[in-house]
Amino acid sequence: MARMRARSIRRGISCAALLALAGCGESDPPVAERAVDPAVLAAINDPILVDPDLSRQNEGNAALTVNVDNALPLENRTLRAIEAAREEALALVGGRDAMIDLPPPSGEGEAAPLAARFSLAERAILSGVGAECAGRAQGGFIWAARMPQTFPLYPRSAAQDAMGNASPGCALRAAVFRTPVPLEEVLAFYHMRALGAGYSSSRTVMGEEQVLRGTQGGAAFAVYARKAPDGTSEVDLVTWGQPR
Repeated sequence: MARMRARSIRRGISCAALLALAGCGESDPPVAERAVDPAVLAAINDPILVDPDLSRQNEGNAALTVNVDNALPLENRTLRAIEAAREEALALVGGRDAMIDLPPPSGEGEAAPLAARFSLAERAILSGVGAECAGRAQGGFIWAARMPQTFPLYPRSAAQDAMGNASPGCALRAAVFRTPVPLEEVLAFYHMRALGAGYSSSRTVMGEEQVLRGTQGGAAFAVYARKAPDGTSEVDLVTWGQPR
């Protein structure tokens, strides 16, 4: 009796296994395609917009965290990058043949201690911007991209900070950037850009900083350039007002 019961159990298991295998071979019934909302499809396929002020703050999925500053873009100090920046700068002033020598300093101003660096708002006020205009400026790297066409950031430089105020009668733009290109070349670039747009341009020395200033109608600019501790050129660029 026990043997017959065991055979019945084994026979039932074998049948169940055969039925399972047979079922796997059958094709599943077709699933009706679901309609996709065109608006949803367009949103999925659109490029993702990234806020540059926040793009490097989320490291939740990072395998390795590296301490970097908040410069945008990241600095590239290779010889190839430096030469490329020079060529782009020359193209913006009419080519190598159009470049003129940087004028000698016309005098010395009161030195600002580099150990007690100004904020951008303080730098703007020092340059001649009204306190109300500078005090209401908004910060953010987007303002580095909104510098006037005459005074863009030096090609391939890395923005460290930026702010601006688009209010009528203010039109303030200010940015701090670094570049591995030597100071004199950076100053010569802005000197040429200023003259080409009808601005005046004079050069002074303020302690360890070299300064370019100029005006055109109701607009003005100031460039404060110094050598950073890492050997790169660090520049505060301030523009405000409306040219003629």
